[in-house]
Amino acid sequence: MSDKLAEMAELLKLLGDKTRLAMLGLLQERDLCVGDIVELLGTSQPNASQHLRRLKSAGLVREDKRGQWVFYSLNLDDFPDLRVFLSQLPGRKERLRSLAELPERG
Repeated sequence: MSDKLAEMAELLKLLGDKTRLAMLGLLQERDLCVGDIVELLGTSQPNASQHLRRLKSAGLVREDKRGQWVFYSLNLDDFPDLRVFLSQLPGRKERLRSLAELPERG
């Protein structure tokens, strides 16, 4: 019981960062490369990579190499309730509009 509680506490800490929440919200809509995330969130490449590394380590995202690009996607197989939570994040219409303006890669 205490192991599960500790795991849940770590997950909630991870989700307590607005940049990581924004990334998960974007990845809910479409697979993205680091460059796309940098452009959409107005952050630096090292910052975006660091956040993605933490999300990947927790099992929330996976990476897939497609040609010269590495794409990130949501991996919520072990976190089914998280999909509902992410669907409630504010700014969905704005995210979709921003994503539509990105060039297709891969």
